[in-house]
Amino acid sequence: MILIHEKANRGQTRMGWLDGQHTFSFGGFHDPTRMGFGNLRVLNEDYVIPGAGFAPHRHESMDILTLVLSGMLRHEDSEGNVQTIRAGDIQLMSAGDGIEHSEWNASDTETAHVLQIWLIPDRPGGQSRYGQATLPRGVDLLLAGPEGSGAILPLRSASTVRLMRKTSDEVLQVGSEHAQTFVQIVSGIANAEGEKVSAGDGLQIPAGETTSLRWITDGNALIFDMPPTSMYQ
Repeated sequence: MILIHEKANRGQTRMGWLDGQHTFSFGGFHDPTRMGFGNLRVLNEDYVIPGAGFAPHRHESMDILTLVLSGMLRHEDSEGNVQTIRAGDIQLMSAGDGIEHSEWNASDTETAHVLQIWLIPDRPGGQSRYGQATLPRGVDLLLAGPEGSGAILPLRSASTVRLMRKTSDEVLQVGSEHAQTFVQIVSGIANAEGEKVSAGDGLQIPAGETTSLRWITDGNALIFDMPPTSMYQ
């Protein structure tokens, strides 16, 4: 059964400095029916006000992708990585046995709009790793995937993350016999499963199911393809 995750039903974290929207259970938002899907454990859309951010905190055994949609973040971690991540950049922090990091809005005037994505690796632990890249414009991209896949950033699982950039009237086929698929609409409007979906909506597609998105406007989508036997079915 294909499930549409409507943006209006996402969990929320609202503080003076942060407006966070959670597709899956996170922080104070707990829904036992939304604990993740496939290797995808967290999918947050965050707005961080100028000069504010996440104080130092620890992660382990998780691949954490950060895609900056507008504004910029300052990253610092316990391995000595100090970087600014700007709009159009993607970062991967593979936490391994453990790493502490902080993230702050690097602008004094502009809100940072980011997607935070956590993917469960196939095996826990390992040496932490850091990677960052500026994405070329106007083309479909394999953002992240297993070693040897040709992805921009290497994951510690068999999952892949693609950024698909489509124009109006284009049709995007998604789903596979051999993978669980999650689609996150990043921008634009499309028809899917007889409904209109737009930025912030998601589609959860079990292995063996397929569907299509017909774009009403130009738009972008993230496509997560994950092994059918991964942790969250």
